[in-house]
Amino acid sequence: MAKLFYVLGASGAGKDSIMNMVREQLRDPLMVAHRYITRPVSSGNENHIELSEQEFDFRINRGLFAMHWQANGYRYGISNEVCDWLAQGLDVMVNGSRAYLPTAKARFGDQLQVVWIFVTPEILQQRLQCRGRESAQEIAQRLERAIAYDSVRPADAIVIDNSGSLQSSTEQFLTQMENTVQGQKIKVAMDSPC
Repeated sequence: MAKLFYVLGASGAGKDSIMNMVREQLRDPLMVAHRYITRPVSSGNENHIELSEQEFDFRINRGLFAMHWQANGYRYGISNEVCDWLAQGLDVMVNGSRAYLPTAKARFGDQLQVVWIFVTPEILQQRLQCRGRESAQEIAQRLERAIAYDSVRPADAIVIDNSGSLQSSTEQFLTQMENTVQGQKIKVAMDSPC
């Protein structure tokens, strides 16, 4: 059964950096879904597709998103292509939302594997300050949110501590991903939710 690696973590925890490095180093095919976001493509380092509010609404109304949510003043969507990829037996990695996790879990069931990336609050604060995208108040809110959501981390999540080097975090991710995929090969395949 193909897996949907649903990558979570606070803004500034290094999700995009780890996902990019995993994508570069993984030997087996792994589909990486782009996010559609109502945020300018020039902000941040995520390779996303910028949509206006009207374009986003159009895609929702046409049922073109497998997942969509709102966070930090923006709207985020993941295209239905992830369903096609999973149905073809391809593993998929997406940059998800902690608040949307219950909905994603209900939709994808056992195919969904949470990857929880975290850093210490001190490092998170430093990273947010260095990137210069948020005000002091917004940084404080993001830190509070990160601490609050850490208490709802699923017990079966792949947990990556990104407080150290990016290479170390990527190695953690690749090792645990491989173990998860190998473990799935001995299970009976289930129907895709899409």
